[in-house]
Amino acid sequence: MSEESTAQNTTFASNGGQAHGYLALPPGGSGPGVIVIQEWWGLTDHIVGITDRLAAEGFVALAPDLFGGRTTHDADEAGEMLSQLPVEQAAQDLSGAVDYLLGHEAVTSAKLGAVGFCMGGGFVLMLAAQQGDKIGAAVPFYGVGPGVPSQYSGLTAAVQGHYAEDDQMFPAASARALEEQIREEAGADVEFFYYPAGHAFHNDENLLGTYDPDNAKLAWQRTVQFLKERLG
Repeated sequence: MSEESTAQNTTFASNGGQAHGYLALPPGGSGPGVIVIQEWWGLTDHIVGITDRLAAEGFVALAPDLFGGRTTHDADEAGEMLSQLPVEQAAQDLSGAVDYLLGHEAVTSAKLGAVGFCMGGGFVLMLAAQQGDKIGAAVPFYGVGPGVPSQYSGLTAAVQGHYAEDDQMFPAASARALEEQIREEAGADVEFFYYPAGHAFHNDENLLGTYDPDNAKLAWQRTVQFLKERLG
């Protein structure tokens, strides 16, 4: 059996059509399934790297390509791509990714994890709220954007959030209000961690100058431990 992770581009059914993504398998060939949801930059090398790192930790990780192959490092173009992405389409593609991963022969867990960053963090919460018991662990990193739900009654997954104290896009006070809302409406296990850092502190490619290696490392360690505990 290979001692290295294996990865490939893949397609899966989505609302009668086909969606695309990047799939990484763990060294052992099988493990719990995790959906990785991109930032507004697209399915970049950074998100591919996150997916590979999860595979190296023993997970079957799938990053759906919500922008159809488009990536950018320009904030204006990223904002335009996000504005052109219908939330309904993203929801359909993510739902297709869940069904694909749950049906994959390499996935050993009855429920999936979901990890997302910035825009993808908002979609993580949406996915958990919409998919109910199919999602066992939801990990939003500074989740913002049109995917953030208005209510969480359908969410049953345990939630571990990672938010920045000095976030100009999503202030810490808003994150704390979100944490309390999820706890009250979902009745699920919810724990948000707050870091002395800025928005996108986990992204070593971010153009904001807010990457914080120490806090990124701590958040990642917490994420991996949480997913292993919740998904087995």
